[in-house]
Amino acid sequence: MTDTARKQIVGAAIVDSLTAPSRLLVARRTAPEQFAGQWEFPGGKVEPNEDDVEALQREVREELGVEVRLGAELEGPEPGGWPLNDVASMRVWLAVITAGVPAALQDHDELRWVGLADTGTLRELPWIPADRPIVDALLDAVVPVEDLA
Repeated sequence: MTDTARKQIVGAAIVDSLTAPSRLLVARRTAPEQFAGQWEFPGGKVEPNEDDVEALQREVREELGVEVRLGAELEGPEPGGWPLNDVASMRVWLAVITAGVPAALQDHDELRWVGLADTGTLRELPWIPADRPIVDALLDAVVPVEDLA
């Protein structure tokens, strides 16, 4: 299937700072059943007549009750971002909360701030399999090499 035929999904890597991120907000899924209990980046489907940025801001507002400002995109290996399966790809941006306090409002039962320097904890979380390479790319992008030693 070509990238143009893939359904576009958007996700937010919500951090505590766009200039010097030290923590990541992660969300644990409650549904669908095959992903319940696994961790992910908040986000969702791009609706008709929405661009990717509008969709991500809407999804984060619906799922977590917060407003975000987007930073750099975590570039995926394909034009549509990160392949999730045969029919969908996800674009992911760094984001910071600009208003509100995050709460698990939709599709999640727990939110947790995890230190980015604590790469072991981040990597050990049971991530949705398609999100795992995105976690690795995020850590490569924001954690200085000396912190990994």
